[in-house]
Amino acid sequence: MPGIDESLLEAMRLPGARGASLVDWISGLALGAVGEAPGGDWEATAAETAELGRHVAESGSLAAGGTAAGTVEPGKEPPVEDLIATTGDAYHLLRFVSTPFDSTVFLHLWLDRNDGNLALARIRLAELADRLVLG
Repeated sequence: MPGIDESLLEAMRLPGARGASLVDWISGLALGAVGEAPGGDWEATAAETAELGRHVAESGSLAAGGTAAGTVEPGKEPPVEDLIATTGDAYHLLRFVSTPFDSTVFLHLWLDRNDGNLALARIRLAELADRLVLG
């Protein structure tokens, strides 16, 4: 089972990948990052995407079955699988990762819109999230 660095490097092998990171959406910190950072700064990107991820993950209306999400209990699946933001030239895919302790991390993949394949990226990022070993 791959760790953070191996998982991020594997994500970078996807067509059109520009950058990848693992972000803790509670603290806003990047636990690992490879490739280019949107805006040139992984720490700023991690903080900004964490705010977005936290808002979506804690939104009761977006949780599975429309129930209140609140905080994620240890060992439970995150209430949202992934989040996609599109810009004129890129896709940002945030894939929430289930962990045995608190499930407050997500993989962030930045894809070039012309060269990337969003459907393939969603599938591969889900596989990476399932195999990711944190610790």
